[in-house]
Amino acid sequence: MADTIDDRPQLRVLIVDDHPLFRSGLRAALDSAVDVEVVGEAGDAEALGVLVDETRPHVVVMDMGLPGISGTEAVRGLGSSHPGLPVLMLTMAQDDASLLAALRAGARGYLVKGAGRDAVLNAVRTVATGGAVFGPEVADRIAAQLAGVRRAVPDQPFPELTQREAEVLELVARGYDNRRIARELVLSEKTVRNHVSRVFAKLQVAHRAEAVSHARDAGLGATPPSQVP
Repeated sequence: MADTIDDRPQLRVLIVDDHPLFRSGLRAALDSAVDVEVVGEAGDAEALGVLVDETRPHVVVMDMGLPGISGTEAVRGLGSSHPGLPVLMLTMAQDDASLLAALRAGARGYLVKGAGRDAVLNAVRTVATGGAVFGPEVADRIAAQLAGVRRAVPDQPFPELTQREAEVLELVARGYDNRRIARELVLSEKTVRNHVSRVFAKLQVAHRAEAVSHARDAGLGATPPSQVP
């Protein structure tokens, strides 16, 4: 049932998510509110600045794990090209590294996909008026970190990875190919390929460049790769 609030100004929303069915459902949910209008959609952030100029949104609702340019990079880019434009992250990523990366980049809100229509609408309205919004699970983790509560494996950016997978991701983030990683870790290339595949699955990324982007957003790969002889 659509909202019946007709004295609010129209909030223009741009959706950036690489899943067409999810975009369609989110658009329907947002458009069902009389004070919200979806003015555009995109499946990636490659031309996001141009799209923002064309559609002039008040809020960008964006996924974290976009192909190519990650959601975190896109938020950071909008902060430079369109300062003051609030971004609400609506994503499957629930790990602390993704959350902190989004906040450092300048996101004004962070909701996990699966949040109800009313929660998403409230978040859009809140960030549009200068507020910040976080889902209950996210808010609990922020509170714990601010209180100095140490979490399990606190120094591990991606706690879902095994120690070996984390080592492989660190070298992927440095720009090493599988052969170089095999040499560094004294493993077979087949074993490295298996580790890389599991890392991609756990991070929900489709290709190496996306994995590198996520890893570098979390602070991995800081050491530049040395020249291979």
